[in-house]
Amino acid sequence: MAGKKLDRTHARTALEVVRESPTIALITVAPAVVVFGVVWWLFGFWAAILLALVFGVAAVATQKLR
Repeated sequence: MAGKKLDRTHARTALEVVRESPTIALITVAPAVVVFGVVWWLFGFWAAILLALVFGVAAVATQKLR
């Protein structure tokens, strides 16, 4: 693959996979939902949101630096 960007063809293909089998999307997202729930249970809603934002910003920053 020449570039790491997601083009229209790959985006449509990914969307079709999710539409045809939402179980795949659920399995992919499940660990994040579990971690969010545990943090919410232990520390509260705002701590869970803050942690999700921190992880989101870190993921975007990591991708930008590559």
